[in-house]
This record gives sequence, C-alpha cells and structure tokens, in this order.
Amino acid sequence: MSDGNEQEKMTPSSNEPHRGLSGGARDAKVTRMGTASIPRLITEFAIPSVVGMLVNGSYNIIDSIFLGNAMGELGLSAVTVANPIMIVFMALAMLLGNGGNALAALRLGEGDRIGAEISLGNVVTTSIILSAAIALLAANPAILDWLLTISSATDDVRPYARIFIQILCFGFILQQIGFGVNNFIRTAGAPNRALATMVFGLAAATLFNYWFVIVLGWGVAGSALATLGGQACSCGAVLWYFIFTKNVPLKLHVRYMKLNAQVVWRIVVFGLPSFAIQIGMAIVNFVLNYQLVIYGAQSVIGADDALASIGVINRIGAFTVMPLIGIAVALQPLLGYNYGARLIARVRKTWWLGVAGATVFSVVMWLILRIFDTQIIQAFGITHDQLLNFTIFALQVQFLMLPFVGFQIVTSNYFQATGQPAKSIFLSLTRQILFLVPLIMVLPGILPSIAPGLTGLDALYFAAPISDFLAIFTTAIFAVFEIKRLKKLEAGEIEAKY
Repeated sequence: MSDGNEQEKMTPSSNEPHRGLSGGARDAKVTRMGTASIPRLITEFAIPSVVGMLVNGSYNIIDSIFLGNAMGELGLSAVTVANPIMIVFMALAMLLGNGGNALAALRLGEGDRIGAEISLGNVVTTSIILSAAIALLAANPAILDWLLTISSATDDVRPYARIFIQILCFGFILQQIGFGVNNFIRTAGAPNRALATMVFGLAAATLFNYWFVIVLGWGVAGSALATLGGQACSCGAVLWYFIFTKNVPLKLHVRYMKLNAQVVWRIVVFGLPSFAIQIGMAIVNFVLNYQLVIYGAQSVIGADDALASIGVINRIGAFTVMPLIGIAVALQPLLGYNYGARLIARVRKTWWLGVAGATVFSVVMWLILRIFDTQIIQAFGITHDQLLNFTIFALQVQFLMLPFVGFQIVTSNYFQATGQPAKSIFLSLTRQILFLVPLIMVLPGILPSIAPGLTGLDALYFAAPISDFLAIFTTAIFAVFEIKRLKKLEAGEIEAKY
C-alpha cells in the first residue's frame, strides 16, 4: 500500500474542499463527471456496471445450475436454504461498499480527494473487522444450527446447506473486498476496470465449479469453494488497482485506514438504503422458505420440491433485477458528484435518463423471461413435467410488474446518491418489508377463497406483483415532491443538506 510520503496530510473532515484536485490527468477522470455529456457518461458507466452486476448475480446462478444438474432437486434445495444467508452477506458488502462509495463521490464532487481516500481506507478496515467476526460466528455449531432452522432447512437438506454456508462464512472477506470495494473503482472514473475485476472472478468461479462439482464430485462443498475461488480472484484484482496502479484518482493509503468514527458513521448511514434492500430480500427469503415448507407439504409437489422450484425463481428474479441495480449503481457517482458540485440541472437529467434506461432494460428482461421460460427453467435441472409446469407458471406470475420495477430501483437509489438516506431506506423497505412480507403471510389464507382454483402455495408467488405495484406507486409520490425540491434548490431558495 502507499506509505504516506505524499504532501497531503490526513484530515478527517476537510475544510479545504479543492486541495486534493490539481487538475492532473488522474483528476480529469473525476471532474469530467461535471462537464462531459450526460448520456455519454451514463452509457460509459452503465454498461460495465450492468454487466458487472450480472456477473455478480451469476455466482448464485452458476452454483444452482451445476448443483442442479449434479445433485438434482436436493442440490437446488440446499442452495435455496442457504440463499437468505448469502443475501445477508451481499447486504453487508453493499452496506460498506455502496455507503463508502456514495460518500467518496460526494467528496470528489466537492473537490476533496483526501476525504474520498479516507472513505476508501475506512471501508477496507471495517470490512476486515466484520469478516473476522463472521468467521468466528461460523465456527460455532449452535449459531449455524439456528441459521439453518430459521431458513427452514428440512432434515434431508440440512447437512448440505450447513457445509455450503460455513465455507462461505470463512471466506467472506473475499466477497467484501471483491464486490464491495469494487464500487470505488467506478467512482475513480474506471468503470471498465471495475467490470474486468468481476468478469475475472466469474470466469474463475465457473471453471472451479466445473472442476470441483462435475469432475471431482465434491457437491455443495465444491460449489462453495468454487465461489470463494472466484471471489478471491476479484479481490486480488481490486486491491491491485488501489495499491499498485499508477495515476489513479484514488489510492489505498495505510494512514487513511485508521478508523475514524465520524467517517464510519457516514459510510454506514449512506449505505443503509442498499443494506435495507438486501436485508429486506433476506427477510423475505426466510419467511418465504418457512411458508414453502408448510404449503409445499400440503401440495402434491412436496416441501423439498417447492423449495427447489421457488428457489430457482427467486434466483432468476435476483439475476433479473441485478442489471437494474447496476444502472442505479452506475448513476451513483454521477448523481453524487453533480449534487455535491450543485449542478442541479445535470442531477435532474441524470436521474431521468437513468429511469428511462432502466425501464427499457426491464421490458427486455421481461420479454426474455416470457419467451424462453421453459428453456430457462430446464437449465437448472428441473425436467419433471409437474414441477416444470408449476415453476413456469410461477415465473410468469411473479414477474408481471417487472417492466416498471426499474423506476422504483433507480429512484430509491437516487435519494441515497444525493445524501437523503432516510427517504431511500423507506423506499427500499416498501416492497420487501412493508408490502411483500405481510402478503406472503396472509395471502395463502385469502387467495384460495377468492380463486378456488388456486392453492396456498400458488398465493406465495402472487404476492410479488401486488407488492411491486404498491412500491412503485409509493415511489412515484416521493418523486413528485423531489422534483419540486430540486427546482427550489436550483433557484437558490433552499440549501442542500447531507
């Protein structure tokens, strides 16, 4: 790492906002976010970000495909049981990574490069501490048993899910750096480099999965080790960029890794919206798994097959939403920089072009799922006619509102990027916690009486489009008020606070 022999001294809260930017080549990569063509910037940042999120989402897909074809529904059920814990890991990575990245973008918009580097250093240190704590918890059998119980593991699935979860816990630091800190590369003006680190990791994970699961027959343990192998490759590439690459806007300095309570607090606050989204997904998966075991056991499909089927749909859903999150993440440095620089017209234009792009992407993804539903489901090793037909119908119903989800995700992230975390957290929680969880709990008892042809198990996937509609409507209300606030801010009638 850099040894700290540069002229700049660490100042946790800079009172000299332009001290870090000298107008050199490395700073031009950042300052162009306030001057270059917005459509061109969005395209440049969004393409690698979208592909990067698809790459990250592919880890679960690849695990499921290899395990499904090697072990059948039992392998898919094990990954489904482990999925809520994996989402919690993603939430922690996004809490620190997205939060620190949002703070760094705002600091760079103010011209404070040192403040941005302090954010980077504190994220890395906090990640190391958090990962060590998770590894210690995973070594406790009682904690693992509790996690498997709340994730509704059946007796047949429990031993496989235990192995998968424990291995991932021990290697969590690799995901924390490889995915979370990766966001800083994009804010440093190198979105293609950020993408390359993730593609490198995915390619490695795919090769490891084939070798460990198919060739060596290591099952779920091999799949988990393959995931860690891919994440290790990404982690190494990210650290190389910030430590050894020359002429980059942000560097990882030892002196900036010393924890600063105020900086860490801001990182956590700014990261809470992303964290809330993922934790909401985890809670949904915990509750959904519980309901799947109950109502699956009452159906001809059975509990284990219900876990496998809906688990596949949820992984497809997470993969489908990843590009939309990618667009939102790509907009974050652009929104944060221009908001910090008080370029409100550019903020507004970036926001709405992002919404338009996300909507187009949502429609394309929806069409793909409608046209190739059978082929997509069969790729996971589900070939039994009864289970295949059930899974296809559930897939079609669950994604009815997908064309409009992009607006909700981008707008929720907009509030995070512009230093309004409370609004972003609320909007992030609307779909997952305020709407979806209650619907999953109550709809199985209501829907069969309204539509006698549907069962309690069917109700579990009808909950998704209803909650999507309610969340989109709520977000639209917030967007209307924000448009008015931006007009006042641009006119100088109010001051921006974050």
